[in-house]
Amino acid sequence: MNFGQILRTSWSAVITHRLRSALTIIGIFIGIAAVSITVGLGQGTQRMITDEISSLGSNLLLVTPGSSTSNGIRGGMGSSSSLTIDDANALAAPGVAPSIAGVAPILSSSEVLSTTSTNWTSTVYGTTASWLTVRSRTMQVGRFFTQEDVTDSSAYVVLGATTAQELFTEANRALGQSLTIGSSQYTVIGVLASAGTSTLGNDDDLAVMPYTTMTQRITDGVARVTTIYISATSADTLSAAYQQANAALLTRHGVTSDSADFSISSMQSVLNVASSITGILTVVLAALAGISLVVGGIGVMNIMLVSVTERVREIGLRKALGATPGVIRLQFLLEAAMLALMGGVLGIGLGYLAGWIISKAISVTVTISWAACLLALGVSALVGIVAGVYPASRAARLAPIDALRSE
Repeated sequence: MNFGQILRTSWSAVITHRLRSALTIIGIFIGIAAVSITVGLGQGTQRMITDEISSLGSNLLLVTPGSSTSNGIRGGMGSSSSLTIDDANALAAPGVAPSIAGVAPILSSSEVLSTTSTNWTSTVYGTTASWLTVRSRTMQVGRFFTQEDVTDSSAYVVLGATTAQELFTEANRALGQSLTIGSSQYTVIGVLASAGTSTLGNDDDLAVMPYTTMTQRITDGVARVTTIYISATSADTLSAAYQQANAALLTRHGVTSDSADFSISSMQSVLNVASSITGILTVVLAALAGISLVVGGIGVMNIMLVSVTERVREIGLRKALGATPGVIRLQFLLEAAMLALMGGVLGIGLGYLAGWIISKAISVTVTISWAACLLALGVSALVGIVAGVYPASRAARLAPIDALRSE
């Protein structure tokens, strides 16, 4: 018999016993679907995190305060006001850090923003005019405040897209309107273009004003800097900017690196950590889902063993007519591989369907690549072949006379 005839014979055996074949396929089907979904969800989550962090800028550094206790153990981020406006001004001074393009100190507070008809709780940021450039933000309508506005402590505020919509229904309606924060009135001079949610929070639900205005009207004269954003001149100079900022702040604070009362992190380091964590979780979840593939493979083996037992007389007859042990072995291996491949194809289909449902339900894209699909099909075929080796070998070893006399 040639390969084509063996293939047709194997296919005929599969479709003849439809119920048995369907039960065998289910095991592989569930296993491949589980692996596809978990790997796709992991890759989708990793891509989402990567996009969010990358959107903040690959050349962005974050300086956050930290306290040093008497026993040398550092306190949590922001547990002391170790950063000041003067620190930010020093970093932005010409010649201090050539690799730094812009610096924006941040004062923050959760406040209630009120209009004549509604109110909304949002995060209010006090900063400098360079914030817009450092954070790579753009304006939807209006303008951002200027250095002159900072110097004059102008009662101006710039709203995020979500905040403007909650207070004034539409961003365009917010421009030029007045709102109340605390006990002071402010004029809306602009609305930021939407940036979505990032690892730094909801970038659309915020209000930004000059830090001098915030210090005078909201924080009772206290300029408590919670973060200093630093943008490097380019992604290539990020490391140099880090070193320059670190050296300048250590000198200003009169501390060493071992007792530093601040911390500097880059978006690239955050991205590396996040990618590493999601990668490990993806592997672990895929390994757990792969257990169902092993169970499916055992199911294929059991069904093939039953098939060999039921078809002993058929095997004996074929061997008596000249079929070699190799032909018998190949036939049963092909049957097992066919069952596994069909389960794999259906499993990938279920994976795509489940991925689409999950994407709609939790707003996380499940990324199922063609490479992953081909790998899944290859794995399913391998599972079928491995599971079919023993039953095929058992069938091939049957003696024709003993097989023909079997009841």
